[in-house]
Amino acid sequence: MIRLCAASDVAKGEVAAVNIGGTPIALVHADDDRFYAIYDECSHASVALSEGEVDGCTLECWLHGSRFDLRTGEPSGLPATEPVPIFPVEIRDGDVYIELNPTNGVLK
Repeated sequence: MIRLCAASDVAKGEVAAVNIGGTPIALVHADDDRFYAIYDECSHASVALSEGEVDGCTLECWLHGSRFDLRTGEPSGLPATEPVPIFPVEIRDGDVYIELNPTNGVLK
């Protein structure tokens, strides 16, 4: 697993953009107080999801409003129709770690 940051660096309801070896990641501290890592590019318009709004366990693309479920990567509405990769997250000793193998089988 790869250390991203201290958990305290990302406030609840906020998103941090992180790049790991050329892979853009949106690290989300969701409203359920859990951390999620999702590929930081909308499957519809190729814009950064990290610039969008967190709502519950979804992240909204700022450009056209598609929402992606942080647990599955699936879009919940148009215009996006394709899921984005999601990555396993673990909190250890106050730090956030992720694994770069998508858990939903979606590859970029």
